Amino acid sequence: MNKQQVLQLIEQRLAHDLEVAQRAAQTAYEAATHEESIAENKYDTLGLEASYLAAGQARRVEEIRHALGLYRQFTLRSFDEARGIQVGDLVTLEAGSGEQRHLFLGPDAAGLKVQAGECAVTVITARAPLGQNLLGKTEGDEVAIGVAGQRQAFEVLQVQ
Repeated sequence: MNKQQVLQLIEQRLAHDLEVAQRAAQTAYEAATHEESIAENKYDTLGLEASYLAAGQARRVEEIRHALGLYRQFTLRSFDEARGIQVGDLVTLEAGSGEQRHLFLGPDAAGLKVQAGECAVTVITARAPLGQNLLGKTEGDEVAIGVAGQRQAFEVLQVQ
């Protein structure tokens, strides 16, 4: 698993998600503008609900389109130990329990998960608490975040 492969998987996933979201937005638009959606009285909210759904789907399409554009323009750099972890790095963390997590610090699309061979890779951004704590760290460093009032610590095992 390397970060170029992970970047390609993220782009493919976003492109697929964009297609699905566009179809859902079109379906929602058609439902909102269909003649059966016209309100028959002031209590008939089918058309209004359909229009809210169509607007939400349209926003989702734009969010995915924006993220995909950022990833397509993104240039990966080799890890520079002097700068530490930066956006575009693929990081492997290990919890105290021995559980490993593979993270890609990306420009957008936080929470997206891709499968790179045997490894599940989760996209995080520098806006997230863990992403903020990772910036500037190198292999062997510890990062900690608070989750539900409890401190979770991880060791940076590998950075690409």
